[in-house]
Amino acid sequence: MSNFKGKVTLLSAGPGDLDLLTLRAAKALACADILLVDDLANADIVTLAPQARVIRVGKRGGCKSTPQAFIQRLMQRYAKKGLHVVRVKGGDALLFGRAGEEIAALREAHIPVDIINGVSSGFAAAAGLGISLTHRDHCQGVTFVTAHMQDHSQPDWAALAATGTTLAIYMGMSRIASLTASLREALPASTPAAVVQNAGSSMEKRLVTTLDRLAEEATAAGLGSPAVILIGGAIGEAAEFTARAAYVKGFAHAA
Repeated sequence: MSNFKGKVTLLSAGPGDLDLLTLRAAKALACADILLVDDLANADIVTLAPQARVIRVGKRGGCKSTPQAFIQRLMQRYAKKGLHVVRVKGGDALLFGRAGEEIAALREAHIPVDIINGVSSGFAAAAGLGISLTHRDHCQGVTFVTAHMQDHSQPDWAALAATGTTLAIYMGMSRIASLTASLREALPASTPAAVVQNAGSSMEKRLVTTLDRLAEEATAAGLGSPAVILIGGAIGEAAEFTARAAYVKGFAHAA
């Protein structure tokens, strides 16, 4: 075994298409020895790491997943052999990707760790809709929140609604009915809302509607994970919402 200690790179693979990778990410992939690939990353990303051994460590809500502790042991094991381990994560590694746990484990083992940022699916969803999540005519900012709490409880949706921010909700499709019902207690039923599935990829699907109809229409459209739920006045800037509102207004007038 070499006395040289390797390192780990936490690499953000973005939400889908490989052309959303940063140049820094592409360079890290090219010199990787070990690739630990997340289930949500584009499977073709391995083509950018021709010399790496690929180990798939799938983690997806509601599905059988590789235990987090095992992934951390793999990173430590190969890095201590002097290898460059690249941990490939979907979206941005620092947003809902358990990066905090991995960084802590690597630091405890005295293993150097680099972090490469990327495009989170929330931003890709906004780009697909052609909107700003922080449109100053509608909100004071954006709140990124997961609906999949570690103890299986729900966030305080009323408190989140009271922030006056656009809500970008991750891992919420399995709870879309309950979370929208909770939000309706604090927000008008007409609040613009959207679901974007597979944001930033060729398989992207979008639904733009209102809070009171979101769960029903998302279910009817067959939308599911991976998807981001966006709620707030800024979503009303989406062309789809404008077109829908015009249609509903015209239909009501005709009636």
